[in-house]
Amino acid sequence: MTRQIAVVAFAQSDHRRTTDELSEVEMLMPVLHEVLARTGLKTADIGFTCSGSSDYLAGRAFSFTMTLDGVGAWPPISESHVEMDGAFALYEAWSKLLTGDADTALVYAYGKSSPGSLRDVLTRQLDPYYLAPLWPDSVALAALQAQALLDAGDTDEHALAAIGARSRAAANPHAQLRGPVPRGDHLVRPLRTGDCPPIGDGAAAVILAAGDRARQLCARPAWIRGLDHRIEPHSLGARDLTDSPSTRLAAERAGAFERPVDTAELHAPFSSQEVVLRKALRLGEEVVVNPSGGALAANPVMAAGLIRIGEAAARIHRGASDRALAHATSGPCLQQNLVAVLEGDPR
Repeated sequence: MTRQIAVVAFAQSDHRRTTDELSEVEMLMPVLHEVLARTGLKTADIGFTCSGSSDYLAGRAFSFTMTLDGVGAWPPISESHVEMDGAFALYEAWSKLLTGDADTALVYAYGKSSPGSLRDVLTRQLDPYYLAPLWPDSVALAALQAQALLDAGDTDEHALAAIGARSRAAANPHAQLRGPVPRGDHLVRPLRTGDCPPIGDGAAAVILAAGDRARQLCARPAWIRGLDHRIEPHSLGARDLTDSPSTRLAAERAGAFERPVDTAELHAPFSSQEVVLRKALRLGEEVVVNPSGGALAANPVMAAGLIRIGEAAARIHRGASDRALAHATSGPCLQQNLVAVLEGDPR
């Protein structure tokens, strides 16, 4: 890459089970104000804006256009949207800045899962001919993956419980679940409630900047050294659910294996998926995994992946990390995977 791009600011909402009293715009506005305030920028100073959300969650077409009211309708802006997690919107913004068409970018994402049945809504992303007509929900599919890991001897229920306990013990003040959380009953065997993510609402935003502009806006920018995303076969029957070749390939293309990382923010909504990701990303015990609590502590659909990148960048900003890996996923059983490698300037 001939142009260096960095995450220079990150903000997120407090993630809650329900936000009935707030519209998507009202939920997002404080986050946008906070992330801009961290850099001193105004909306007019942003060269490109990109968002990630899902009309399926909102239950109406083109719902994302309303949240542009939170960004500001005047003066006219260069804007785009992806019907995906905000991490994939960040990929588009990063590509835009690499071309030199802009020096700064605002990326935001939000999701309100509380109004409907999230487990049923997520079935609509399945293959429409073979899987979707069966209505297998997201937890049932994750349970198939977890059982495959148990059968292969890669983990056991006690190890899965330890992942959930560690994640929620580490959760930051924005998280929906914090502290000791009961392991709970089986939701779908072998997954218990403690192995599954909370359902809730939330939003997040980051600002990207290029080169010297990044150093002007942030004392210690989190430079994106590599960024790549890959996808598994659509058919679950064509995949080995105990492994994630697409994550491994994305990490390789992003340069994650060139030097060790000290931190990894993994988008693993189910405890069993952390087992798969650790193996694919070759993460040893010396790597701090999900110090923010991860998706087991707060999983606002469409924003959780962007939060992983933001949390990794924030640790670099405050000097808690020098080289971090961030991962985002979408689809059933880690179907689509994005990996980013972030670094701070030498201290």
